[in-house]
Amino acid sequence: MGFWNAIGSFFSFLDDQLLRMQWLSDLVRLLVERVFGLDTALPLGGSVHFFLYDAVKILLLLSALIFGISYVQSYFPPERTRRILGRFHGIGANLVGALLGTVTPFCSCSSIPLFIGFTRAGLPVGVTFSFLISSPLVDLASVLLLASIFNWRIAFAYVVVGVVLAVAGGSLLDALKMDRYVEPFVRGTPGEGAVELPEERLTKRDRVRFASDQLRDILQRVWPYLLGGVAIGAAIHDWIPESWILAVLGQRNVFSVAIATLVGVPMYADIFGTLPIAEALVGKGVGIGTVLAFMMAVTALSLPSMILLKKVVKTRLLVSFAGFVTLGIMVVGYLFNAFGALLA
Repeated sequence: MGFWNAIGSFFSFLDDQLLRMQWLSDLVRLLVERVFGLDTALPLGGSVHFFLYDAVKILLLLSALIFGISYVQSYFPPERTRRILGRFHGIGANLVGALLGTVTPFCSCSSIPLFIGFTRAGLPVGVTFSFLISSPLVDLASVLLLASIFNWRIAFAYVVVGVVLAVAGGSLLDALKMDRYVEPFVRGTPGEGAVELPEERLTKRDRVRFASDQLRDILQRVWPYLLGGVAIGAAIHDWIPESWILAVLGQRNVFSVAIATLVGVPMYADIFGTLPIAEALVGKGVGIGTVLAFMMAVTALSLPSMILLKKVVKTRLLVSFAGFVTLGIMVVGYLFNAFGALLA
């Protein structure tokens, strides 16, 4: 029994120090109190601590995770991914599409060119939409960041519902025969885009360079949203009264999940920018389902991505896609609010 307790203590230590970075929180608290002369128990000092700690923690974790994931991704260029997806059919193909989406660290807008490429290669529209839903919604970096802010149970549950939502959405669009509502220029002619191209053989140095380029590109795109999200989170955490937030987003408000979903749609950020806001909202007593609904809406239904998608699909398919994802997010939100206590 003592052995297993020691193992549990060891992993708890790793969780606190590597993922949650308790050492960084303590270091930033010393900086704010000793150097800046601010009391972290008061709103100004607390918000400065929240901003510095979360910004540095997320940037450090994000950099390490994106580099590692991109290195692995160098073994799966789009041509190989297309061939993998082409081996599966039916709901299995949708599941593989959703799972492949989880290992691509793309926002919803940058996923759309891959969506076009897969469609032109002859893959069913349901499979490409499963990929399109899961790619911005669930990825390995967001899972570890969720675990660092909340816990592993919530992170795992988020992955499961994200993949289920992606598979269900793609399967429904397949069942409704929505292929005909993709713009003709995207579909191309039969077989177009499906030409087998020789795969470039990359050395380890090439893969490191690819991972470094991916890291630089992604950080350049996400850092304004990340810092903006941390700033909003700091304001919510220390300046906005809890009673105000609970009046709008509290579990006693039956429309809280719907409000959070609709508020998230016009925003444009990826999941990394929404995490600090989610952390602050949970700290104020907002239900985990309401918070996850907000995060999902921002990442999967952002207005810019809908505008881009409208250029490649017809209105009926766009409305069907957005309507299903919105409904699915709300269902997930209410279920998490009802049973979220089991994940605490």
